[in-house]
Amino acid sequence: MAPASFKLNTGQEIPAVGFGTWQAQKGEVEKAVEIALKSGYKLIDTAYCYDNEHEVGKGLQAAFDSGIKREDIFVITKLWNSYSTRAEVGLDKSLKALGLDYVDLYLVHWPIGVNPNGNDDKFPKLPDGSRDVLWDHDHVETWRSMERLLETGKTKAIGVSNYSKPYLEQLLKHAKVIPAMNQIENHPQLPQQEVVDFANQKGIHIAAYSPFGSTGSPLFQNEHVQRIAQQNGVSPATVLLSWHVARGTTPLAKSVTKSRIEENLKIIDLNSEDVKALDNYVANSGDQKRYVYPPYGVKLGFPDQPDGRSMPNGV
Repeated sequence: MAPASFKLNTGQEIPAVGFGTWQAQKGEVEKAVEIALKSGYKLIDTAYCYDNEHEVGKGLQAAFDSGIKREDIFVITKLWNSYSTRAEVGLDKSLKALGLDYVDLYLVHWPIGVNPNGNDDKFPKLPDGSRDVLWDHDHVETWRSMERLLETGKTKAIGVSNYSKPYLEQLLKHAKVIPAMNQIENHPQLPQQEVVDFANQKGIHIAAYSPFGSTGSPLFQNEHVQRIAQQNGVSPATVLLSWHVARGTTPLAKSVTKSRIEENLKIIDLNSEDVKALDNYVANSGDQKRYVYPPYGVKLGFPDQPDGRSMPNGV
């Protein structure tokens, strides 16, 4: 039977499926979060740079007012790049927006820093339009400041996001606290098995954003996904989310539609052949695709990542 939760290296239980809020339209997030929590979700994922923490906070409060207990909900948010040298300031701003005294997990959003004194709080740019990157940024030093946050009680655990294996290896050479999580783009078209295997070896839980591929859910059209869905009488979304849970990963499903929010909580037990078919999709088809690229003009150690690609703000 599919697990309802996974255990982090901190001892915390994290729900097997979470509710994601990236790219949700303003004005829709509050109600979506409230619906998700009242539908049974126990994990909410957001970030400072999504510019929706205040709406997430209102949705949380509405759920708490209805009788849902704060201690039963796992809340994740993230330290944005412009606060990489000011981790506690970044966390305090998130807590204020969320209306919370603490979060359950605080992640380094990217192993990159941008100018904290630039021309924009979140996305400072140079005159030529490129991102105002701190080229001498030390992500290990950022991690040290994250470790100190644990002493404040403002977060119960710390982790990372968008870390490739080389960045994880470098971090672990110096870390006193092993990250509880690495949140990455992850789906059958981008299994990132090297990162997943390394994280599993080190006790770092993987959470998957863009579990359906990207906006528009392109993986719903995948032949294997459609076949498995038809055989089991479920939706493509259920197949993809169930594949993540089967491999021990927590997917973050996003929707603002009540029926889809509820549907995305349904997890089935896939048989070993179906799991294998999705595991080996890239190896068998050669159809590997990353949908989310950092716009920093730097490589982050992902073998499939070219330079110069752009992505929507806020990943």
